[in-house]
Amino acid sequence: MPLFFIVGLLGVVTGFLSGLLGIGGGIIMAPLLLYVPPLFGCAPLPMQTVAGLTIVQGLAACISGGLTHTRHHFLSPSLVLWMGITLFASSFIGGASAGHIDNSHLLLVFAIMAFVAAVLIALPKRKEAEYPDLAHFSFNRLRALAVSVVVGFFSGLVGQGGSFILIPLMTVFVKVPTRIAIGSNLAIVFLSTLAALLGKALTAQIDWPLTLPIVATVLPAAYLGASLSRRVRVDTLRIILAVCIGLAALRIGLTALSSLN
Repeated sequence: MPLFFIVGLLGVVTGFLSGLLGIGGGIIMAPLLLYVPPLFGCAPLPMQTVAGLTIVQGLAACISGGLTHTRHHFLSPSLVLWMGITLFASSFIGGASAGHIDNSHLLLVFAIMAFVAAVLIALPKRKEAEYPDLAHFSFNRLRALAVSVVVGFFSGLVGQGGSFILIPLMTVFVKVPTRIAIGSNLAIVFLSTLAALLGKALTAQIDWPLTLPIVATVLPAAYLGASLSRRVRVDTLRIILAVCIGLAALRIGLTALSSLN
């Protein structure tokens, strides 16, 4: 099976989940790119290539899914502004500090954070409106800034996107309705994703021909996922999020433990 076709199919899967759940999708795309192509007789992709393609996938999902959630009136500009700029700055500081700290231990901490986030999003919570009114939405700015600083810093340290942790912390700690958290999250991580893309592009870490099937499939798939998201019950979205975040935590934790041995 041609590699272009396989990468395109993976773009459909991750793009749809990105739009549906409001996550960048990189934590799903990276292992798929590493392990699926060899199953069909293709040569394994180098980790540098996988990282570059994952960033492209994340940016395409941010643009398509974010615009769709905006049209559905679930994206809060003020939440995006407060959390997005803070996340960008703290991710930059974390990335710059990464060379001074043992990455394997940080990955383990990050995995624990993700696991806790999965538990938080899965816990029953007070009944919330299926379709919250964005016009009357408000949030605690100090809590939003605290979440952005912590997640951004750890994400920068370990080289992970971290958007899948933001939604549980927004819903549980900042008290953001689930649909608004999902709708705003892709826009919040847009700046940090764009910065990562520029960094990899300027240092020749992106296999541009392989980005074509990703962009071609992620854009429409993220649109479809985001369009379907408003029709899925909030409780169901939270369960799907919990499963995806839990699998991500498991994957990161196994990576961390293997690097310790």
